[in-house]
Amino acid sequence: MHSLLLLLIGMALVLGGILGLRLHAFLALIGGAMVIAFLTPENSLKRYVETEMLSKGPASEFDIRLAQEAMAEKTPVKRVVEGFGETCGKVGILIAMASVIGACLLESGAAQRIVQAILAAFGVARAHLAFLFSGFLLAIPVFFDTVFYLLMPIGKAMRRKTGKNYLLYILTIVAGGTMAHSLVPPTPGPLFVAGELGVELPTMMIAGFIVGAFAVTFGYAWAFWQNSRHEITLPDELDLPEGTIEKEAKLPPLVLALLPVILPIIWLAVGSILKVQGNTASFVPLLNDKNLALIAGAVLGLFMLGFYGRADATCQRRKIHEALQSGAGILLITAAGGAFGAVLRQTGIGADIAAMLGSSASWLALPVVFLVTTIVRTAQGSATVAMITAAPVAAAFLPQIMFHPVYLALAIGCGSKPIPWMNDSGFWIITRMSGMKESETLRFVTPMMSLMGLVGLVATLIGAWLFPMA
Repeated sequence: MHSLLLLLIGMALVLGGILGLRLHAFLALIGGAMVIAFLTPENSLKRYVETEMLSKGPASEFDIRLAQEAMAEKTPVKRVVEGFGETCGKVGILIAMASVIGACLLESGAAQRIVQAILAAFGVARAHLAFLFSGFLLAIPVFFDTVFYLLMPIGKAMRRKTGKNYLLYILTIVAGGTMAHSLVPPTPGPLFVAGELGVELPTMMIAGFIVGAFAVTFGYAWAFWQNSRHEITLPDELDLPEGTIEKEAKLPPLVLALLPVILPIIWLAVGSILKVQGNTASFVPLLNDKNLALIAGAVLGLFMLGFYGRADATCQRRKIHEALQSGAGILLITAAGGAFGAVLRQTGIGADIAAMLGSSASWLALPVVFLVTTIVRTAQGSATVAMITAAPVAAAFLPQIMFHPVYLALAIGCGSKPIPWMNDSGFWIITRMSGMKESETLRFVTPMMSLMGLVGLVATLIGAWLFPMA
């Protein structure tokens, strides 16, 4: 059976399971992976093994035949399990530690401290810029819905204070939070895609910041333009949860509040610099260990929570447990996506795509993976699931591309922005929390996020052209 047909069958099963049968994304992805594994013919597995071995260097016919025999002995179920386990090993600790960091920022008041500092820096007149920067920064360790829950009550309070610009506040919160969610690790989507495409975490972070900056700038311009032409009425209720705006005495210092987020970034950046310089000191591998970097950030977050937590120890432990439970659900989906990608690669789809597209495969890769991600995102609503589903398709282009694989990862992240509508949980969070009507969210938020994704794709294409090896 041809690899492209297997791809279509697998994606149809995943989307059909999620949309038609209302299955959890984990079950849909595992089911799709199982079907692909059982349908993959033996000659495709042999071709995959040979291609993989030769891509790593010269290999004798004897070694290739031994590897092919070893692959043939694996049952389809075992191949799915191996893909699942390999992905767990790559991202399991990272997702768990990112969940802990996010919970610590929220429960210690560090997130509020960061927002207050940015608001103070920009002033009331430029509060919308504060929301833009706060949303982008906080969405790196915290999921978008949580960022919106955190910032939207403050946006309402600012509207009551200024008497205007409510639509501007809503859109800048969305514009800031949504791009980091899909472009900057350690949020699960970009974390998984980076691992699937072999992109180093610091490279993904830096590139995500750059492309995100272009998309967010467009989002800000869109928000400003729409706010100048339309007005959204503030709901009668304030909906300001107790403790949303704290006195600074109750919050951790700004430097400490930022450390759980920036320490892993600095840690990995230093490790990368030392590695490039050829430093052979024994501690250099530790500085290049992304798991250790996130663990360090989580330890700092727990320390901060212990000193500045606003609830008793029992409540703090419960919040951490809840964060880890949420992270476990994300990990199951991510690992199932890894299994789906592993068996899809074994069909030989990479070679088939190269043969079909010929010399144009390299530059068609970016718009193709963007489009695939957009189709999955529009169909089932979740940006993270869309990125996980599209990553194996992007991986098939790796042997053909003439630029750094980070651009493929960025194209996937940008493709997960169009088109948010009623099947997206974030759509309803924005609508309900802001008090907008569904038609208003479709009118103002949906086109903004979709166009931001397109702007991000254009920035990615230009980057791949001007700086192909990043």
